[in-house]
Amino acid sequence: MHVDIVPVGDVPPAVKREASSGLRAVYDCNVTIHNVQEIPEGSYDSSRGQYRAEEFIELAGRIGDGDKNIAITPKDLFYRRRNYVFGLAYLDGNGSVISTYRLQTSSDGGIASKPASEVFSDRVRKEVVHEIGHTLGLEHCDNNRCVMNFSPTVREVDTKEQNLCGSCSRLVH
Repeated sequence: MHVDIVPVGDVPPAVKREASSGLRAVYDCNVTIHNVQEIPEGSYDSSRGQYRAEEFIELAGRIGDGDKNIAITPKDLFYRRRNYVFGLAYLDGNGSVISTYRLQTSSDGGIASKPASEVFSDRVRKEVVHEIGHTLGLEHCDNNRCVMNFSPTVREVDTKEQNLCGSCSRLVH
């Protein structure tokens, strides 16, 4: 499998590296980094002060060169009635997105004694692995340690692992 990371807006090199290493570690796939893309026109909702996640998925799917493609953006994303999303993907689709905007909260709530930069890197890896998992047909998992567990807060992202549980892993491999 080939996953193309599509940076949308100003994405730091460290974020691209973390995303790439997380994907390679879990899915043993080839990862490429696409050239930087502009924020999709018309994706900003001024009444919310946020961007529509679907527009970033559509962009990644359209311009990405991979079997699966994931947009990474520093912009704050929302989907339908949700206040915000860390990421979004359609089941079995070829495009997905993560936003680093809300993953940068300075602390993990005291779960670990890691520096903030390491906590942020862990979150980036978990979110890209999670969203690509959806594109591979995985739904949310009830195992709260599994990377496919639904985690609407950074604290829940922090408590799960970067890997698929045995059940989810068997569905992919």
